[in-house]
Amino acid sequence: MFTKNRVLIINGPNLNLLGEREPEIYGTTTLKSINKQLFLHLKKKGYKAVFFQSNHEGRIIDIIHKKRKTINGIIINPGALTHYSYALRDAISAVNVPVVEVHISDIAGREDFRKISVIKPVCTAQITGKGINGYFEAADLIVEFESDI
Repeated sequence: MFTKNRVLIINGPNLNLLGEREPEIYGTTTLKSINKQLFLHLKKKGYKAVFFQSNHEGRIIDIIHKKRKTINGIIINPGALTHYSYALRDAISAVNVPVVEVHISDIAGREDFRKISVIKPVCTAQITGKGINGYFEAADLIVEFESDI
């Protein structure tokens, strides 16, 4: 059932509006463009990217459960779910693959409520404040982690 070299990229609530929503914080690059670039980046490393975006917490948890046995790792930008979703935290801790949490903005330098990530402790790594480059750094970490196994 396990498919070699697949990375699940999950983007949570409101990230479908990248390029439009608060460009001074999140930039002008669309999610479609990020996905296209990330697809090519992972392809060069011999990996297939599987993309998923939802504004609904349960759908994100469902995709983690569904894909858990067919992926090598997860890159997740959970959006606001980062700060309060213990259900998402539990879903991440239930899978046996590396998970890298990504945030375009520096959540530690923003409003107090954004400084807390309830999922960080169950992730392999967290990358914040590097713009869209954080996604590529996360992809490289997943590949590096896999090569160390």
